Amino acid sequence: QVQLVESGGGLVEPGGSLRLSCTASGLRLDYYAIAWFRQAPGKEREGLSCISNRDGSTNYADSVKGRFTISRDNAKNTVYLHMNNLKPEDTAVYYCAAQPPESLLPVGLMVNEYDYWGQGTQVTVSS
Repeated sequence: QVQLVESGGGLVEPGGSLRLSCTASGLRLDYYAIAWFRQAPGKEREGLSCISNRDGSTNYADSVKGRFTISRDNAKNTVYLHMNNLKPEDTAVYYCAAQPPESLLPVGLMVNEYDYWGQGTQVTVSS
């Protein structure tokens, strides 16, 4: 059974940094395209960043470009989201998601491109 688990969330002051981790049981993450999403109360789930399993390319939403970085550590079967210069509007529950290697969908920032989801980790940016 595929299970994704996010960790690393918490409370941070504006301008601070956090590193979120996405680990998995039941699959090798390097075989999968992985994306990070977030959802704030009353808002739709927003795609933030993705990393391809095909060529390692990455993509970012404009809202986080230049502040967030996605990376893989295949030895640890983990994908990270490094978040810098955090703002109060970054407050949300953050999710990682995986797209299986046999998928014919593009590797992008749309919810329907991903089959497996974690339970989320809360990030709160506040002074």
